[in-house]
Amino acid sequence: MITAPLYNLKNEKVGEIEIPSVFSTRWKPDLVKQALLAQLANARRPWAHTKDRSEVSGGGKKPWRQKGTGRARHGSIRSPIWVGGGVAHGPRNTRDYSQKLNKKMRRGALASLLSLKLKEGGIIFVDKVEIASPKTKEMFAVAKKMFNMKPRAKKVDALFVTLSAEKGIERAVRNLVKAKSIAADSLNVYDAMNYKYVVIDSRAISQVAKLMGASK
Repeated sequence: MITAPLYNLKNEKVGEIEIPSVFSTRWKPDLVKQALLAQLANARRPWAHTKDRSEVSGGGKKPWRQKGTGRARHGSIRSPIWVGGGVAHGPRNTRDYSQKLNKKMRRGALASLLSLKLKEGGIIFVDKVEIASPKTKEMFAVAKKMFNMKPRAKKVDALFVTLSAEKGIERAVRNLVKAKSIAADSLNVYDAMNYKYVVIDSRAISQVAKLMGASK
């Protein structure tokens, strides 16, 4: 176990907290990159689509007889070499871009990334991620104090990790500029990398550590 400072949402230090040693994992950039690319590939939806010669309308009749015309022989006006014909080897919307990533690699990548963010001061542990009312104005006031934002700053750039899906927090965060609330069991490499700060509820630490591959 290692120790880390514990804060409240007013950016006041309220003590120290013990966190699993998995938060001191060595930085592995290649593994993190592989996990990130796999996640992006798995989220990809193939929109580009072309029709091959069997899908283009027309072309059921041979355009002219085989011999005697002096022209090149053709069997269909929907051949890929004709204007308006089908496309040979074009993109198809049935293509599968997904990439398989082993559970051990996925956990190792998240552990490596979060350990680096903790070392660089990008992870903040708070006693509770709770606000009195689910309002964007109130959440923005919390963010300004917590991240020492400039008076006219609008971008929060933070990911709030709660023990479970908190509808009130999600609603309050939704309209903030670059901010997101996520349940601990949904934490992933892309979201952790996409935000400058990761604010973790102290009650969710064990769940996050489990995702990182910590032993029970």
